[in-house]
Amino acid sequence: MLSKRTENLLNDIENRIDPEAEEDFIRQWRDFLFDRFTGDIFAPKRKSFSASGVERKGLMINDAMADLDSMIYSQLLGVSYALDDSEGNRKRSSSLAIRPNYGSCIGTSLFGAEVYIMPYETNTLPITRTLVGEDAMKRLIDRGVPDNHAGLGKKAFEFAEFVLDVFSRYPKISKYVFVYHPDIQGPIDNCEVLFGEEMYYRMIDEPETVHEVMSLLTKSYISFMEEWQKLFPPRDDINPHWANIWHKGSIMLRCDSAMNLSPELYDEFCAPYDRILLKHFNGGGMHFCGKGDHYIESLCAAPLLSVVNMTQPHLNDMEKIYRNTVDRGIKLVGFDLNRANEDVKRGFNRCLSI
Repeated sequence: MLSKRTENLLNDIENRIDPEAEEDFIRQWRDFLFDRFTGDIFAPKRKSFSASGVERKGLMINDAMADLDSMIYSQLLGVSYALDDSEGNRKRSSSLAIRPNYGSCIGTSLFGAEVYIMPYETNTLPITRTLVGEDAMKRLIDRGVPDNHAGLGKKAFEFAEFVLDVFSRYPKISKYVFVYHPDIQGPIDNCEVLFGEEMYYRMIDEPETVHEVMSLLTKSYISFMEEWQKLFPPRDDINPHWANIWHKGSIMLRCDSAMNLSPELYDEFCAPYDRILLKHFNGGGMHFCGKGDHYIESLCAAPLLSVVNMTQPHLNDMEKIYRNTVDRGIKLVGFDLNRANEDVKRGFNRCLSI
């Protein structure tokens, strides 16, 4: 059952959505991703905005995760703010998109890793504890692909069913508010979260075991996403992720843990599995935090990779990043505006968005 605050927010958003403006907004992203953008820095702008007619109050993360009504309300707040006539929205408009926001440990929780809920006041998403013991990796391999509804997967799929039911009563929301896939990371990130620093030692001492784990994590990712996409089939051409990214293909992988690997270890333990997933899901994007210039060439050699989303450009040799992304037609998306303005004279081949 929906609370009154959520009903009011849904009705308000339904009334405020302008189909013409949303179609134009998606067209802008399509033009950018299919090389029809002619400017220097892509910053999509909605044609029309409107004021909210309801009171809006943000929720702490632990409160948002407490029940389905709170989760959908917290996610719809972002949609409501994206429709506001604000200075920020006029400079660069956000997508109307939501997800089940249960943290980056959904994928690891499927394997029985203990979920740790952060203290309330930190307002931070949960994480899972590492699996311990010398035989932890082998025990994981022996158990095989887990149930997609284990751990936090249960909450993610409950949210999916809930959203489908709620959105069915709101025609414009159902068409223009996109439900993008949960944060199930990528194989290398999930491997590190499951085993911590032990993963790095095993790459040297027992590489065949790490490959078995990576293969298992890849199969689990496929199983989870195939079930998710039955509920929310991806668009044929481009799909949203977060509020500031669209990409060709249907998945957004993460490889944050690769910052700790040499290019040679990245090529051996990361690239093959990410490429399996990109091929299986008809392409997508890759996100990384921190330093990635040491493996960016290999990352961008992946067939069907359409976009790269990175943070902390100051930690990277950006000329090396640019040579392997925008100069090769791979879009840099959700990029830091200040750094983009600093480097605009260098040229981005019409392939950079903020």
